[in-house]
Amino acid sequence: MLKSAIMSKQKKVLVAGAGGFIGHHLIKYLKKKGYWIRGVDIKKPEYEDTWADEFLILDLREKVNTDMVTKETDHVYNLAANMGGVGFIGTVHAELMRDNILIDTNMLEASYRNGVKKFFYPSSALIYPSDKKESKKNTKLKEEDAYPAKPDSEYGWEKLFIERLCADYYTDYGFETRVARFHNIYGPLGTWQGGRERSWAAICRKIALASDGGEIEVWGDGEQARSYCYIDDCMEGIYKLMQSDIHEPINIGSDRSVSINELVDIISKIAKKTVKKRYDTSKPQGVRGRNSDNTKILKLLGWEPLIPLEEGLKQTYSWIKEQVEKAAQL
Repeated sequence: MLKSAIMSKQKKVLVAGAGGFIGHHLIKYLKKKGYWIRGVDIKKPEYEDTWADEFLILDLREKVNTDMVTKETDHVYNLAANMGGVGFIGTVHAELMRDNILIDTNMLEASYRNGVKKFFYPSSALIYPSDKKESKKNTKLKEEDAYPAKPDSEYGWEKLFIERLCADYYTDYGFETRVARFHNIYGPLGTWQGGRERSWAAICRKIALASDGGEIEVWGDGEQARSYCYIDDCMEGIYKLMQSDIHEPINIGSDRSVSINELVDIISKIAKKTVKKRYDTSKPQGVRGRNSDNTKILKLLGWEPLIPLEEGLKQTYSWIKEQVEKAAQL
């Protein structure tokens, strides 16, 4: 009886995409805050057991499944997506758009119909116009820079579409939606091989595999620039946004821009290795520069990333090196 009473007072949360990198970390974060959590994905977390109170293996492209999992939940975090790094999103188009539109529209409508109180949607820095990302020394991307719209990928277009749909659900139905634009979230427990890994994970893997004085392949000329936000800082940003009354999209990212060449040098130093760079300009490299302007989130939520890139990469490289060594023993 006492346990039932306690359970009834707990906020119940659904994390969709619970088997993925950010979704898994979010469950761990929210469990420490005392939430009861249902996780759902087409797969379980790959590298450690889930912290969810309930974990369901379901395909969220199917409306019947989204209708079921959103019932009796207070908050929904819709992190489910078909996605990957530049090598994936630059070559997969129809599948990516189709799958993500089905997941996102089904999740949004089911959450609204089932009386969910708050709905979180993770958008992306890829929604920003490609012409604002043509220079390595680009100005930081402000939220209002999203229009006139010209995303540089199908993934960006789909994210922008769902941003607008979230806004429409709030305007037309009063449904409480929250939208964050992520800028290269990184850290342990992320995909590090297989073709869907992001730049930070691919470079960590390549350096872990390289001998001291050896050579690694760098996609493009290495001068393309990005900013990277550590997963723990991202969790704090998401939580602050969900506690707020901010309905418009807001950046969650670091405002420190580094080139891929600089990223290689930082990770090489962490690994205590000297590596040579071999450039392959035939490989996808994305836009020349992309960086987060954090003026808005700092002003409205008092949030800014606290973990230096070098410290976050130290933790990340250590974990990926461990995975590389485990894989070598199989």
